[in-house]
Amino acid sequence: MKPEINTGAFGALSDDFCRYETASIAILPVPYDGTSTWMKGASHGPAALLDASAHMELYDIETDSEVYRRGIVTMGPVHCPDDPAHMVTAVYERTRSLVEDKKFIVGVGGEHSVSVGLVRATAKRFPALSVLQLDAHADTREEYKGSQFSHACVMARIGEICPYVQAGIRSMDASELEILDRDRTFFAHQFAVGEEVVPRIVKALTQDVYITIDLDVLDPSIMPSTGTPEPGGLDWYGLFRLLTPVIGAKNVVGIDVTELLPNPVNKAPDFLAAKLIYRILSMIFTQREENNA
Repeated sequence: MKPEINTGAFGALSDDFCRYETASIAILPVPYDGTSTWMKGASHGPAALLDASAHMELYDIETDSEVYRRGIVTMGPVHCPDDPAHMVTAVYERTRSLVEDKKFIVGVGGEHSVSVGLVRATAKRFPALSVLQLDAHADTREEYKGSQFSHACVMARIGEICPYVQAGIRSMDASELEILDRDRTFFAHQFAVGEEVVPRIVKALTQDVYITIDLDVLDPSIMPSTGTPEPGGLDWYGLFRLLTPVIGAKNVVGIDVTELLPNPVNKAPDFLAAKLIYRILSMIFTQREENNA
């Protein structure tokens, strides 16, 4: 069956750079917000991010590259059932077909629970996968509000698939201390006081890495448009002081960006989220070129 494509959506690319057959990168929007418990609206995040991405410059200064020339196809959104377990299955099925076609997957949420299906499908191709979670919240509860697939349980479910490392955490329930691995959990205050945690993060990851980014890992001063903002987050360059060594040392095989809750009177966070994806893609594919040189 021919894949459903949203032609040219990410970056407003011309047809030459968004053909499914030749694109290296596939953007998969997942507009789901079924388990959020405070501010709703993350289901509108993918559309807002894609809209903002049309206004990006496509030359990346820091990598001296134009990653869009690798081909970036935007897929049609996943049609998500209301039930979160069924949503995970729907995301898995869509992602699996993209993985089988050897696309580099970029999931765009929606709430963070969508990451489970993305990681599950990616792990089928990369069995030694580990996940780097960038997030304000630990999200390791076994169950929340009657569901094991709540956004508050996303890392508990991912932990059943592969090992993970958490960074930027600054909010958790006391019950989560029971399963907290302090060798693989790095709190936001450790970054703030200048602890040398990045080498430990890199060491804790396997060679094949999937990066899941809940936008609330960033401080609300630059990313207010999330459902559960937490003070004390990373800034833009602080985030990349972490990501740069990871991308330099590891084989990053997929990413997702979740929890954008767009505000119609402040579109800057929508643009930040789009730029974040493009910047990370620029770094990953520049690193691949260097490794193959």
